[in-house]
Amino acid sequence: MSNDQLTAVLAERVMGWTVGPDRFMMGNRGWMPRWRFQPADKLDDAFRLLQEAAPQAYSICGEDNGSIHVQVRINGAVGEARGTSVPGAVAYAVARAVGIEA
Repeated sequence: MSNDQLTAVLAERVMGWTVGPDRFMMGNRGWMPRWRFQPADKLDDAFRLLQEAAPQAYSICGEDNGSIHVQVRINGAVGEARGTSVPGAVAYAVARAVGIEA
């Protein structure tokens, strides 16, 4: 799954937005261009996603070799991801915790 596909699914399932071809409809006639919300690439967006997901617990650990390990527990389901990018690991861990095969 590409980061763009993952972002679209996360926007629908976690953020509660409707996904259009070039924008996210955020409700109340508000919208955002798709390029402005990139949780797998931008740290601020990853933490916005994490906050909206409202996890019971999460941890973000770095290792000596530069690898990042993120573990998230949402509604009792645990999602984990490893990588070299903090935003990417957060986005994929949240996706796995909410049942998205990523």
